[in-house]
Amino acid sequence: MMYGRLAVGRTFVTSSIRFGPALHSDKQEVRKGSEGLHPKDEFTAPSPSSPVHPRGEFTGDWVLMHPVYTPEEVNSVQVVSRPPETIKDRMAERIVKLARLGFDLVSGYQHKEIPPNSTMSLEELRKGGYALSEVQWLRRILFLESIAGVPGMVAATLRHLRSLRLMRRDGGWIHTLLEESENERMHLMTFMTLKKPSIFFRAMVLGAQGVFYNAFFLSYLMSPTAAHRFVGKLEEEAVRTYTACIQDIEEGRLPEWKDKAAPSIAIDYWRLPKDATMLDVVKVVRADEATHRFVNHSFANLDHKQDVNPFALREPSMELKGTKPGLDRSESAEFVKESQKMLGGKPQTFKDNDYSGMYHMFSFFSLSGPSGFSAPFAFDDVILTLLVVPAVVLPLEFL
Repeated sequence: MMYGRLAVGRTFVTSSIRFGPALHSDKQEVRKGSEGLHPKDEFTAPSPSSPVHPRGEFTGDWVLMHPVYTPEEVNSVQVVSRPPETIKDRMAERIVKLARLGFDLVSGYQHKEIPPNSTMSLEELRKGGYALSEVQWLRRILFLESIAGVPGMVAATLRHLRSLRLMRRDGGWIHTLLEESENERMHLMTFMTLKKPSIFFRAMVLGAQGVFYNAFFLSYLMSPTAAHRFVGKLEEEAVRTYTACIQDIEEGRLPEWKDKAAPSIAIDYWRLPKDATMLDVVKVVRADEATHRFVNHSFANLDHKQDVNPFALREPSMELKGTKPGLDRSESAEFVKESQKMLGGKPQTFKDNDYSGMYHMFSFFSLSGPSGFSAPFAFDDVILTLLVVPAVVLPLEFL
């Protein structure tokens, strides 16, 4: 079964970057964008006598590799949910539902189903809680994205530190987690061009980040599986939220964004056409969230101590990520075997219901620690927790 195309050496590069047309035409002029220089940009070095401010005109292309979608890919995303199978799954689902209630309360989000054959005007729909205004949508999205960028960074940090302590390769997880974190941050940067948060809103975000960072930090130490499942369920809610936003725009309940031009940072980041609108932006953001949904559910099905990241060398198709919650462990092993075949390697034979060998499919990902050594994840990381005491250190960083 073929799931996607090869992307050697980089993670989460949608096939359209290397193999097909993006949302813009190949003839479109490549321009300097909000995130730095592109290969075809004309570059003029600043005068030695004029200092360069870090946020001035002298910029660099500092973003990591990220998806660029075709119109067919962004429209293939569906609202899907992975049914819980274990106690950890059910706990993650209930925590996400509780967290969503809190997010809805803080951000003032409500999106009730419109009664059939309704003749209410847009103003009546908004007063009745059936539709949101532009300000309400932005409040919801900004709060959501300020939190969504936390899990990937926390998980990448813990896996990075663990790799250093055990002196072993990580198996390709860190890059994907960092790319997810940056991708979520770019969502926030995009929507912030439309609304500057108030001091009160920033204070709420500050408090939410402090609590959520520490909570997720401890949760990932105790159970990476449950933590990734939690993020997968959280991304399911994000896809559901952006789908509702797209429906509002398309059905005329958010006319402010129907013809509103896309911010330059979005055109640059996702390589959108010059005449892209906010509808195009919301669609690509939803596609990103579907990717995170797929990746985290897949990670939750793996053995975090020995399995390689199956997406380290090849990106699954958007059609797959947009319609399937994630890969189970056997499917991930098959995905790795297919990637090896595409690289010209010899596929490894797996025993029935035994996919532990998938970690050693690529010699450059295999662990090189002492023979037979496999320290429990929880033990050494609990020691780290006692040393670092993140509940004390992180709040100081926020001040």
